[in-house]
Amino acid sequence: MDAEQLKKLVVDSLEDVKGRDIVVLDVRGMSGVTDFMVVCSGTSNRHVKSLANNVWVDAKKSDVVPLGMEGEDAGDWVLVDFGDVVVHIMLPEARLFYDLERLWQVPVPGSDES
Repeated sequence: MDAEQLKKLVVDSLEDVKGRDIVVLDVRGMSGVTDFMVVCSGTSNRHVKSLANNVWVDAKKSDVVPLGMEGEDAGDWVLVDFGDVVVHIMLPEARLFYDLERLWQVPVPGSDES
């Protein structure tokens, strides 16, 4: 499965369990580590863990083996690493604090920044 297909699988999986404010950051050419970062918010620690688990299970059903998962014990920020796609699932407070979207400053196509 290529990075584009994996990105779609991840987004669909997050939407299936009501992930909030899903944003895909295209970091190709900006990062040698991954092509896409998917950032999503959950409404509670339990919801964050459920979102991460759903992504993990859906990926395995599609014969995609995740490289790892971190943060599932605390549940305020869970990272699921697929190599070409890295998924960040966070509580709104953590997402606001770390502000990955601004950190990576991904220009929006058609804006003055692109």
